[in-house]
Amino acid sequence: MKISEYTAFDALGLAELVRRREVTPSELMDVASTAIEQVNPALNAVISSLRDDAERAIRAGLPEGPFTGVPYLVKDLGILVAGTPTGMGSRLFQGLVSSADDELMTRFRRAGLVSLGKTNTPELGLNVVTEPAAHGPTRNPWRPDRTPGGSSGGAAAAVAARMVPMAHGNDVAGSIRIPSSCCNLFGLKPTRGRVPTGPIEGEVLMGFATDHVLTRSVRDSAALLDAIAGPDAGAPYFTASGPRSFLEEARSPPGRLRIAFTDASWSGVPVHDECKLAVRRAAALCEQLGHEVVPARPEIAWEKVRIAFRMLLSYHAHMFDRVCPLYGLAAGRGTLEATTLTMAEAGRRMSAVDLHDVLVARDQLARQLGQFFTQFDALLTPTLATLPIPPGTLDADDPTVSAEGWLDRIFEFAAFTPLFNVNGSPAMSVPLHMSADGLPVGVHFAGRYADDATLLRLAGQLEQAAPWDKRRPGICAK
Repeated sequence: MKISEYTAFDALGLAELVRRREVTPSELMDVASTAIEQVNPALNAVISSLRDDAERAIRAGLPEGPFTGVPYLVKDLGILVAGTPTGMGSRLFQGLVSSADDELMTRFRRAGLVSLGKTNTPELGLNVVTEPAAHGPTRNPWRPDRTPGGSSGGAAAAVAARMVPMAHGNDVAGSIRIPSSCCNLFGLKPTRGRVPTGPIEGEVLMGFATDHVLTRSVRDSAALLDAIAGPDAGAPYFTASGPRSFLEEARSPPGRLRIAFTDASWSGVPVHDECKLAVRRAAALCEQLGHEVVPARPEIAWEKVRIAFRMLLSYHAHMFDRVCPLYGLAAGRGTLEATTLTMAEAGRRMSAVDLHDVLVARDQLARQLGQFFTQFDALLTPTLATLPIPPGTLDADDPTVSAEGWLDRIFEFAAFTPLFNVNGSPAMSVPLHMSADGLPVGVHFAGRYADDATLLRLAGQLEQAAPWDKRRPGICAK
């Protein structure tokens, strides 16, 4: 198979070729490896190889799943791969090797995916761009002088450049949706509790974090969610799926939805004109498709969002003071970036009362948004407050920035996505717009808790009405 043929298919399309025996998993692995070798040097999206693991899996016989034989990449954060270091974008963890797959990796394998490598991520995911000191910056294939976003920036750059048809990501404040917007991809953050987090953690970052995938097609995202959704042993809670598969939902008409829209940020951060234009055009498209589109938004006190995200401070203080010593790891200026240390130090100063404030803010915001979504099926906003920014704009190794100041800085760029990690509802970035100077601009839809199906039906309809996959970046496998 030629690279030009390989890049024409999404993941389900490649899996169908394997099922029909028109191509073998080994052939797909080889062509994907060639694609990575061809474009990764310009992007720095893939930071380590899992080729030996992939070859062993193919020799042993891949399971029959929806993606059997499809090349894949996993993020170097939030997932454990047996026999492989999980560096988490940090110098501190480069030698930490997992003895077993975690549940999510087990489900990726069960779906038939062939993981060829690990993608770049900012240190511990504590940035909305991908520029870790450990591995250097990832570049945007649309414009290498701009960021692909973060924290799943390596995944986004790899998928946009056609190295693989889809790649693993995770999302604490927008880390699937932000890079999807920057790179002309579809990115769904599923509802809290839909994707397993075991066997080590029951609730990652107080429920703010979830895993899924960055894709070029809506159907790939839906089919992978079918493959990984559902509780694992010991899960503290889970979100049950509906009677139809998510893939069936993505292929079904959404009906007439009531969609609220706004282009103003809750924090008061100015919104770029191109991001506002993207929302207006998306609203008009939704109206043309028969939906009721209403200017409205939940009245949210942004200070509560800021309080809720203080959970990052306590979490990293616990990691460095309680978890790292168990592995003989010493956190310090030689192994961690300045803002990581600053945030952990602020976490050490938090009291039990402060931590309770986090939980109260989280639950109050969830109740407010829950009430809003009794009146609307979806809320449309920009994904980001501005266009993809140049590398170096958000320097995580700046010792002069306070913990609260760092959160404020990253939320100037990601002004819309974090809210929906707080309440746990599903949200997605849809690549409907390109700026006048050729940069991707995503629009963001959030929905009611547990109603991923409605968002996927809407996404499938939007993809048919305004297809985006024919657009290709300047740096692209071919």
